[in-house]
Amino acid sequence: MSQSIRTDLALETRELYKKSNQIEVPGVEVESENQNELSVTRVKIKTAEGAEAMGKPIGNYVTLEVPELNQGIKEINDKVVEALAKEITMIMNADTQASVLIVGLGNWNVTPDALGPKVISKIAVTRHLVEYASEYIEKGTRSVSVIAPGVLGITGIETGEIIKGVIEKIKPNVVIAIDALASRKMERVSTTIQIADTGISPGSGVGNKRMELNKETLGIPVIAIGIPTVVDAVTLANDTLDLMLEKMMEKSGDKDRFDSIFGKSENGDKMQLIREVLSPYVGELVVTPKEIDSIVSNISEVVAGGINTALHGSLENAEKYLS
Repeated sequence: MSQSIRTDLALETRELYKKSNQIEVPGVEVESENQNELSVTRVKIKTAEGAEAMGKPIGNYVTLEVPELNQGIKEINDKVVEALAKEITMIMNADTQASVLIVGLGNWNVTPDALGPKVISKIAVTRHLVEYASEYIEKGTRSVSVIAPGVLGITGIETGEIIKGVIEKIKPNVVIAIDALASRKMERVSTTIQIADTGISPGSGVGNKRMELNKETLGIPVIAIGIPTVVDAVTLANDTLDLMLEKMMEKSGDKDRFDSIFGKSENGDKMQLIREVLSPYVGELVVTPKEIDSIVSNISEVVAGGINTALHGSLENAEKYLS
């Protein structure tokens, strides 16, 4: 994959590889299914060769694509909550009594990056009840705790260091980390959810990679849940140019003329040219929808609902512990 193309989604990395090489990624298995308003794609990286080709660790990556997720439609939200809970349960593959620490990554002062903190504000936390008031809760209630560690620029402390310290103190069995991601396609922004069992590198999608959060660094399994909230301006311009040229070729019928301009150039070369043209004016710009406030509010409800359902068995059970 060209390093010029910025994306956190395994699904998009696989698409780019196939487009460039005209073959499936070696050492990678892909399974897809459609469920009315949503589709699920499971990408499993099985070998070191596949990991190198994808630029991602060996493991499982599940992507839910829901074109109307950003519309706030209750019926669709309910279906996504159910589907998300199912995928979290499958990918977590943990004992029903395993204690869970949920980490809301991101900067709560910047809306496109505030997804993590917003999600954990809606999680049913139970660790304090399990530890100190077990007589008042149902037997077998799972221990769930949450933290929003902020970002290095606010706290002066690496996010990974904070999380590692909390883990050493409270000793959870599993971490679930929620973060905002970057996509290479505008239509996937705020309509796509990725779940992975390989951990996460906070800030990698916007070129601000921090300490990785995974089993190797934290000592316990890390499930990552991410939703794209931004797209790189360069990739957006590239896609816009491709669509414009396609329409112009359709209208003129003179394909050779437009091929001579851009059509036959390598995608990476074209991306690099666009980057060189834009950089003096906008720098490393990323773009987010103008409705991002309402979108993040809605999606945080959906993600929290899926996590609560997966960890507590149902939303009804979770609601008992919501403050």
